[in-house]
Amino acid sequence: MGKGDQKSKRGKIFRGTFGVRRKRKARKLAKQLANPKKKK
Repeated sequence: MGKGDQKSKRGKIFRGTFGVRRKRKARKLAKQLANPKKKK
């Protein structure tokens, strides 16, 4: 279990992904889904 472990919290932080071990914050997630930002 470490940075290379995709299922651990540290691995999720390292990769920048979310899942069961690393939840997104509820308020920020709701805003992101409601107002997706457009990239130029």
